[in-house]
Amino acid sequence: MNICVIDVGTSSIRSAVTDGHRVICFRQERTPPDMPEPGLVEFDAKEMAAVILKSATEVIDEVGGVDAVAVTNQRGTAMVWDRKTGEPVGPALGWQDLRTVGECLAWKAEGLDMVPNESATKLVYLLDHHDHDRSRDLCFGTVDTWTVWCLSQGAHHVVDPSNAAMSGMLSDDGTRWSDEIVDRLGVPPACLPEIVDSTGVVGAATALPGSPPIAGIIGDQQSSLIGQRCVLEGLAKLTFGTGAFLDVCTGPGRPIADKRSDRGTFPIVAWQEDGAIVWGVEAFMIAAGSNMSWLIDDVGLLADASESTEMASSVDDTGGVVFVPALYGLGTPYWDFGARAALFGISGGTTAAHIVRAVFEGVAHRAADLLEAAEADSGYRFERIRVDGGMSQNPVFNQILADSLGRTVELCPVPEGTALGAAVLAGRALGQWSSWQEVADSWAPRAVVEPQGTVDRDRWQEAVQRATRWYPELSDIGL
Repeated sequence: MNICVIDVGTSSIRSAVTDGHRVICFRQERTPPDMPEPGLVEFDAKEMAAVILKSATEVIDEVGGVDAVAVTNQRGTAMVWDRKTGEPVGPALGWQDLRTVGECLAWKAEGLDMVPNESATKLVYLLDHHDHDRSRDLCFGTVDTWTVWCLSQGAHHVVDPSNAAMSGMLSDDGTRWSDEIVDRLGVPPACLPEIVDSTGVVGAATALPGSPPIAGIIGDQQSSLIGQRCVLEGLAKLTFGTGAFLDVCTGPGRPIADKRSDRGTFPIVAWQEDGAIVWGVEAFMIAAGSNMSWLIDDVGLLADASESTEMASSVDDTGGVVFVPALYGLGTPYWDFGARAALFGISGGTTAAHIVRAVFEGVAHRAADLLEAAEADSGYRFERIRVDGGMSQNPVFNQILADSLGRTVELCPVPEGTALGAAVLAGRALGQWSSWQEVADSWAPRAVVEPQGTVDRDRWQEAVQRATRWYPELSDIGL
């Protein structure tokens, strides 16, 4: 069974044809956001739609047709459009956009706990600036909603729970919009999409060749969780992209924390099938792969990412150098937006190779932070961690990661597990997989990396404490 998976990411849009095990063909086009001012992150929704349709059409034509389409996407990005014309109203506001910080602090003072990366805050901003009296017939959506709308030529206005949960407007059980929150935010209920299962046919993609059924919708990190076959309770994966996400499947019971726990993890809706929610726990590192981009594009220490392997392997250790990867602050478990990246222990003998290896070790230490928090909040101990994303293609980093975690690392059979997960959901809808146990049993890592040594976590913790609260005014923002 061939599935066309449309993956709308933060910096690129990818369409791939996959059978759920391997990628047969794909197209990728860079679509970086606009950043008109510091803290503002915007997308052109019409451009996004054009690239989606173009790339999906190309891969479908290449294989001569597909059985279904699945959608996976960056979470938290929000947009509004006219229901009759389909024209976007204002820009799409990216998940990293911080323009609603002031509103969030005001809502918090009134007892409504919202954070800027929740799409509801962006919806209110767009309505206030483009429909202040709430008189227009508008549609609100996250990226999955907009993608399905465009694929179906306006026939379907839907969202899956993994994306709806990132709005901040979902009920405690994760299955419906919260009337109380929607009312307090002043959001017209009519603009909200219908919440549908993550797996199931919602309609036809009439804008694509053959009008294949749209049979799977899910957020990108949850899709990677499924793609790496972490579909049973107690399985976990790490994805290294611009940032890094550690996600755990915890099953049908909602995690105890309502929003962020004391250890800095979040409950997530992993997916929904036949009206039943599967829950998870997520820990987040703000800067992972972006540290390598910084070394290449800004510092000029590396010509490209491939050079980092040879350079980091040319030394046995960091020569005492410790790097704290806090270019944009620290996520789980610290949640300190005022922390900043730091290099400690530089001496006259420090070389570029020591610094590159220190960056690898710093990211791996942060991954260990995520693991410790996720284990504490989920109640599981993970002897094996499944890993995907760009940095997982580097063998030196993979060994450093295994040593830092003190656990076995299993590498995803493809660089990005996201496409595989969305394809599994579509396959479930069409009868390809008889059970989630069958999905779990199909896991076949491309390589397994065992820890070969221990790392000095005490020195790391000391370095982190020195890097925190560099900008106290940002550190004090308690969102």
